[in-house]
Amino acid sequence: MLKLLAAGATALFVTLSPTAFAQTSSAMGPARLGPADLAKLTDERIAIVKSVLQLTPDQEKYWPAVADAIRVRAQNRDARLARIAETVGKMSDESASDVLRNRDPVAFLERRADALAQRAQDLKKLADAWRPLYPTLSAEQKQRLAALTIFALHQIGSALEQRTQTDDDDEWLVIMR
Repeated sequence: MLKLLAAGATALFVTLSPTAFAQTSSAMGPARLGPADLAKLTDERIAIVKSVLQLTPDQEKYWPAVADAIRVRAQNRDARLARIAETVGKMSDESASDVLRNRDPVAFLERRADALAQRAQDLKKLADAWRPLYPTLSAEQKQRLAALTIFALHQIGSALEQRTQTDDDDEWLVIMR
């Protein structure tokens, strides 16, 4: 069991990091993944969770709803991130003073509220999909799922911390120029 969990955790870490797939040496940073690559990453994450759980035939009937909810949530997240990248890209042509002068805090709040409402709806659908499956999991399956979740959250936190440090370093380099 420990070997399976370690293999699943390692694979999940690799698939959680889009930079594991492609990087460019340009100042733009990591290459942007296309929709097919993002869908492949999502499918790999789903496969990892399923393999760690080692579902019984009776539990298998609940899995498609969970997998679909994970896919929908990932697609909506990818769409949100694409909109953010587009907005930031539009602002990159403007000076900092122009961005501040032309900001619309009400529009920002509306966009943020819409994004949070979409995330809440996606999480609710995911919880609804897990609801029939989770009670059927054995104590060992629940323990493996919890360990995988903790590992994934730790890796995400580490990646965010590293990205923040890299962004801070990049800003310092720009200031020094």
